[in-house]
Amino acid sequence: MQNSENSISSPTILISRTDGIGDVVLTLPVAGIIRKHFLKSKILFLGKTYTEPIINNDRDIDKFLNWDLLQKMGEKQQIDLLRAEKIDVILHIFPSKPIARLAKKAKIAQRVATSHRIYNWLYCNRLINLSRRNSDLHEAQLNLQLLKPVIGAFEMPTLSELSTYINFEIAASIPYNELIDKAKFNLILHPKSQGSAREWGEKNFCRLITMLPEDKFKIFVCGTQKEGDLMRQELIEKHKDRVTDLTGKFSLSQYCNFISQADALIAASTGPLHISAILNKHSLGLFPPIRPMNPSRWQPLGDKVKVFCADKQCSACRKMTDCSCMQSISPEEVASYLNSIY
Repeated sequence: MQNSENSISSPTILISRTDGIGDVVLTLPVAGIIRKHFLKSKILFLGKTYTEPIINNDRDIDKFLNWDLLQKMGEKQQIDLLRAEKIDVILHIFPSKPIARLAKKAKIAQRVATSHRIYNWLYCNRLINLSRRNSDLHEAQLNLQLLKPVIGAFEMPTLSELSTYINFEIAASIPYNELIDKAKFNLILHPKSQGSAREWGEKNFCRLITMLPEDKFKIFVCGTQKEGDLMRQELIEKHKDRVTDLTGKFSLSQYCNFISQADALIAASTGPLHISAILNKHSLGLFPPIRPMNPSRWQPLGDKVKVFCADKQCSACRKMTDCSCMQSISPEEVASYLNSIY
């Protein structure tokens, strides 16, 4: 390791990212690059219960630590748990004052974070001058910046190269033979985003459905039960003869399995879109051209990714939920692409 008096050839490294699915997926290359530089390292990942299935299916990660459970413990028990893991380095990919404070109390030797949080100056000892807000780098590339104190200077991988550092696979596949039609192109529509992204809207998805030949495409609508209720009248019921409603039917682990057996998924900038991409499925992303929500920052990593985004720079609807730039993505354009890959 770099910048350490006691260089270790096989360190134990804790990656801390306790936010959403897409954020966690775009952090997985960190584990892959650690494994490349330290083949025998032990890689831990501190995340939330919700993202555990993603973390546990990455073959470069040795152990998942559950922040939801850790928070319920007393401080001494928290410290004892971290010390028992004999962690040499913690990478604070997602900033968290309680986690930064705990890592220092647990006496983790190298505590890496950005210098743009005041509390990191108190609790961390390897600070990186990094501002995500104003950067032109992709989110996955920004995450890698925190590796510099650990592996030293390195050439930043391109987006296509980054996907090669994700060692993700479904451990035990659940067959969905009763749903998947092997004679057709199995397409998942994931119209909602739980408010995390600009959405294309039910009307555009409705138009897309009518443009896809019924004899070629089997269409599924996925999302949470709450999301299903929100779009039931405008989309699901209106096209009940064309779509299979799977909203609220899957856990995250089951959804990953189902995506792995489908052919394609369409969504805004959501976790399922990123899962689809790393499972090497055709992943059609719908993005606004607004920094930092644009695909330059958040597009999925994978060989079968197609991004749809208005070809302009725009901030006019930054504070509005009804985004005209998203509406400018035509269903005809999306349908044409789907027909070209079938």
